[in-house]
Amino acid sequence: MRHLNFVVAVASLVIALPSLAATQAKPATPHTQKANAAVLKELPFQDKQDFENAKRGFMAKPDVVTIKDAKGNVVWDLEQYKTYIADDKSAPDTVNPSLWRNAQLGMHHGLYQVTEGIYQIRGFDLTNITFIKGDKGWIVFDPLISPETAKAALDFINQEVGTRPVVAVVYSHSHIDHYGGATGLVSLDEVESGKVSIIAPEHFTEHAVSENVIAGNAMGRRAVYMYGALLPRNAKGGVNGGLGMTVSTGLAGLLLPTHEITKTGERLTIDGIDMVFQLTPGSEAPAEMNTWFPQAKALWMAENTTNTMHNILTLRGAQVRDALIWSSFLDETIDLWGDQAEVKFQSHHWPMWGNDKIIPYFKKQRDIYKFTHDQSVRLMNQGFTGEEISEMISLPKELEQSWSTRGYYGTLRHNSRAVYQRYMGWYNGNPANLNNLPPEAVAKKYVQFMGGEAEVIRKARASFDEGEYRWVAEVMKHAVFANPKSIDAKELLADALEQLGYQAESGPWRSVYLQGAYELRNGVPAAGGTQTATPDTIRAMTPEMLFDYLAVRLDAAKAEGKQFDIEIAFSDLDSLYTLTVENAVLHHSKRKVEQPDVKLVMSMKTMNSIQLKELSFDDAIASGEVKLTGDKALFTSFLGMLDDFNFWFNIVMP
Repeated sequence: MRHLNFVVAVASLVIALPSLAATQAKPATPHTQKANAAVLKELPFQDKQDFENAKRGFMAKPDVVTIKDAKGNVVWDLEQYKTYIADDKSAPDTVNPSLWRNAQLGMHHGLYQVTEGIYQIRGFDLTNITFIKGDKGWIVFDPLISPETAKAALDFINQEVGTRPVVAVVYSHSHIDHYGGATGLVSLDEVESGKVSIIAPEHFTEHAVSENVIAGNAMGRRAVYMYGALLPRNAKGGVNGGLGMTVSTGLAGLLLPTHEITKTGERLTIDGIDMVFQLTPGSEAPAEMNTWFPQAKALWMAENTTNTMHNILTLRGAQVRDALIWSSFLDETIDLWGDQAEVKFQSHHWPMWGNDKIIPYFKKQRDIYKFTHDQSVRLMNQGFTGEEISEMISLPKELEQSWSTRGYYGTLRHNSRAVYQRYMGWYNGNPANLNNLPPEAVAKKYVQFMGGEAEVIRKARASFDEGEYRWVAEVMKHAVFANPKSIDAKELLADALEQLGYQAESGPWRSVYLQGAYELRNGVPAAGGTQTATPDTIRAMTPEMLFDYLAVRLDAAKAEGKQFDIEIAFSDLDSLYTLTVENAVLHHSKRKVEQPDVKLVMSMKTMNSIQLKELSFDDAIASGEVKLTGDKALFTSFLGMLDDFNFWFNIVMP
């Protein structure tokens, strides 16, 4: 009998991927050198306020920031960047100077005091970890991605400030870099006993578990591109992720909340610390909240304002965020505490001090999303498509010249397309695009019409020599899809993507371009992998989440013409579900049918053990942990209908 494989893709996070050598990485062309040199004249590099803020409050840092797991595997290594990124080093030709500046700021790391009783450790992961000093212990905000990095941070602050127990952990929102390390700070027993509180916004668990379940495999593969996990750490490779250097690679955990914040204005006092919360659902995350500390006049902004333009649509894939509601929540923040805040700090980058600076900053952060929304919609209503809007839209000078609204993570170009997508979808209204040919088919036609592969490459090389790298990429993607065996076509496309990466101001854009170039030259990686479902996350899944995932795995061709019911009773949940396959669709419900074809009885704990491959389905039946009655052969057939997803699918090649 085929083993039951219910393992799901949950958190699209790149894990355990060794850096690969920059095979045949090439230097910046004169056109790229010129483009990057122009950036130095276009932006206010003489403004050093961010560097002063990044240094302010510094207390201490370890001599070496290399963090390992229990087996000795490196899960975070800041040292690899120190060989080529520093404040006293100018941007190399292969890096956009604005992105280089962001990377220099991101390399400021260690323990910092934000204000009296509030500390941050930066540079131990993609995210900052924040420690609030209570009467007896620490209240920890956003405990990084990995338990190992979070524990290292706790150990370091205890060493420098004095040992204190963790009495509460606060998750600002439902992205894994803000909760995955909690198990490195406290144990499940401490939470279940009430010794430690876990605070989160309403619906946190639902979104933390489910956001990436359905599309987790595709998101995880694209995350390899977005976060640059495979890129070498040098001036021709990975430089910065926009929000931080990159992601850590430990096995993220999940401690479920003991208290959810359900309304703006809700107050909590924990260990002598007063906190007032502002819910901001649907902004940067579907479940998110800001926190006001009235005693310190300090405002925690989660990830709703950082020192960059953020994503309206992340390049790894997700649902489009609502730029309009995001800006409205920031307006609410200004109304709530804007006249009182003396320091604002957040889960990425460095803080800002002084009410006279904080309010203009908030207004620019608010307006970058409102501007993108309003101007994209204005042009959309004039009949322009997303691609056209992205070419037409430009920021006013007051936003263009502000470092905090530069596109290090999100960009105006792809965010404007995201606004169009949110309102109008994929179809741009042109009938020719209603049922257009897919990439592989259209590529062969394009190449044929353009005179054949040799002629296309000859013309594209001339365009490359003119510095027209976007055009070369557009043309050569067709040549590669028409003939993926063509070394010349792949090399030229890789060369164009590489130069686009060298010119990119956005960290994710650079990573995407350079990862594409790598795969064209070397093929799709086979080493490493992506941990898309950690044990804690699987155990937090509801049966409904699991069954929704099974439904998207159902191969319609194999299920066509079949109709049957499977009853699953979870003994420890005292709940019963019916899975129905009909019309090549899998449904689940709590309705009991009179005569199901198969009945299964098991605990959810057993189901989780099977999902985690700790127990095979056959062994579970043999041991009595799963009781099966009815048509066993039909259930075997059902398992055979479930698709397995190949993680390393092609992206830049057909």
